[in-house]
Amino acid sequence: MAVQNEFENKRSKTLRWGYFFAGFAFVLFMIFLARIIVLQNTNVQEIKDDYINKNYREASLKAARGNLYAADGSILATTVMRYDVYLDFKTIKDTVYSNNIGALTDSLSQMFGKPRSYFRDRLDQQKKEKNQYYALAKGLDFDEYDRIRKFPIFIKGKNKGGFIIDRKFKRELATTQIGAGTIGMDNGESQSGLEGAFSKYLTGKDGTRLEQRVNSSQWKPIDYWKVNEPIDGQDVYTTIDLRIQDIASSALEKQLIKFDADHGCVLVMEVATGKVKAMVNLRRTEPGIYVDAYNYAMKDASEPGSTFKTVSLLAAMDDGFIDENTTVNVGNGIWVYAKQRISDGHGGGTYDISDVLAKSSNVGSAKLITKYYADKPQVFLDHLKRWKMFDKMDIELPGVTKPYIVTPESKRWNAATLASLSYGYSSRFNLLQLTTFYNGLANKGVMLKPLFIDKIMKDGQVLFTAKPEIMVKKMASEKAITMMTNALTKAVEKGTAKSIFTPNLKMAGKTGTARFEYWKPGPAKYQASFAGFYPANNPKYTCIVMINQPDNSKGFYGATVSAPVFKEIAGKTFLKTPQNIEQELLVDNNVDLSKMVEPAVKIAVTRNQMPKVTGLIGKNIIPQLENQGYRVDYKGVGRIKEQFPVEGTIINKNQRIYLQLQN
Repeated sequence: MAVQNEFENKRSKTLRWGYFFAGFAFVLFMIFLARIIVLQNTNVQEIKDDYINKNYREASLKAARGNLYAADGSILATTVMRYDVYLDFKTIKDTVYSNNIGALTDSLSQMFGKPRSYFRDRLDQQKKEKNQYYALAKGLDFDEYDRIRKFPIFIKGKNKGGFIIDRKFKRELATTQIGAGTIGMDNGESQSGLEGAFSKYLTGKDGTRLEQRVNSSQWKPIDYWKVNEPIDGQDVYTTIDLRIQDIASSALEKQLIKFDADHGCVLVMEVATGKVKAMVNLRRTEPGIYVDAYNYAMKDASEPGSTFKTVSLLAAMDDGFIDENTTVNVGNGIWVYAKQRISDGHGGGTYDISDVLAKSSNVGSAKLITKYYADKPQVFLDHLKRWKMFDKMDIELPGVTKPYIVTPESKRWNAATLASLSYGYSSRFNLLQLTTFYNGLANKGVMLKPLFIDKIMKDGQVLFTAKPEIMVKKMASEKAITMMTNALTKAVEKGTAKSIFTPNLKMAGKTGTARFEYWKPGPAKYQASFAGFYPANNPKYTCIVMINQPDNSKGFYGATVSAPVFKEIAGKTFLKTPQNIEQELLVDNNVDLSKMVEPAVKIAVTRNQMPKVTGLIGKNIIPQLENQGYRVDYKGVGRIKEQFPVEGTIINKNQRIYLQLQN
């Protein structure tokens, strides 16, 4: 009986505790339910405004801009990672700080070249104030970041070592072979050059991350990795050939220095495709110093001078007014037409049509064009319209100028205007427009749109490949094209450009010497030019050279100043032809170009393991890694000096590869 009473007592006690806990749980539930009801009837927006919006924000996380490449895969401009280091002293335990601060300041002193006391004083003060976002260093490259993150305290990471990294992107030019003016920029407010032209492809999509307020002016990321990841931009391969670009730049710079000119530019276009293989613009900043800072080839329009005779005479050839048997008497080289005095710099007598071009006769051009078009100038101008010479060029690059031609509708038109037009005055064109015309002539009358883009890639996949785009299907009759090509070839062999003739390479072209600002008092200012193509019998490249304001005492004619640049470019770029500007190099034409170029090494990521790439040439390796889907950041040019991750490390497609290059 006693045992039964004891059992009943225990049972009663257990039930009482059960009822108690059940009642307690019920009360908690009712409190929770009441809280929900209260919250539902509370101004949530007010709480959000008062607390959340004041202490947290969604910030933009910049996307990496895509790489800009030359046609051979050499990087022209790239986005590199820069690292800002911040410290959160609130997360660093006092014992960790006191035990390691001496070693840390030693490391910082060695890295930044400042006394230990400099860092000790500042870090102690920030620790005392419990600063949660102290800016220690900004703009570090990967090597510097990789070094500092291994320092005492910092090696413990963000949660224990208070080590916070904010990654930012910086755009850098990766080569000195092409100038900043040609590569251009896009700073969000203005655009120029290749960067501006292809910005819509290069620009990625920004991501977002959450940041927490530290004080009135500082915000820190509360968890860097939990963000909406940005989508990096696409990679753009331009048509620029770095070898041809370098040849053109060197040849132009030498001539600018020799004639102490103000500025100059060169364009080289591939005949069959319209691809611009070189675009050089150099401006004098001080005596003997020239930099690429402004795109004269597209942004400046000027009177072309005698290079325009090719345009005007082709119109007459196409209309059948002149042929190989046409002659014109230029007299003593002076002719007055509509009260305008027209003169030649040399010669006289009777010229055939090839002589008019070869000897660059202003009188001959004016007499022929006015003879056939004076009563119907619109017929002449219709040729120019058909050749798109009234139209602003429809290309990707920003800032291209619209051409200007005086027409009968203009107040400037008079009886002598047509004569002026025939030899390159009363009109203004940029050099790209003239190059496009000459390239159409070299391409047997098919005028192609200038191309600056070769292809677009993203994560190793080709998204777009550019194809030749026809502007004018047939510029003139086959007979007219052949006649003009022969005349331009004669201009190099026997005419004004005979100084650049070489038996090793058949060239066709036209000199130009235009005086500008001729209405102003003072010394005459000239612009010397040469436009042509090579080899004349099967053209591969079209090239135009312009040199502005050479020293008149040293020379100012196109044949003397600009034509030698054309010759050097032609000799150095044409396949199997060595430099043909130095006579001793013309002896042996059997040049083994393969011995001058290091063969490209093929690499592959197998079993997700990082291969060894140190010692290899960066411009060969970087495109291969990117074509396999990896994201590559690099610094410098030349051979790969260091790599991260190291050889054998397991890597995935979302992981960045960092390379240090050095010549």
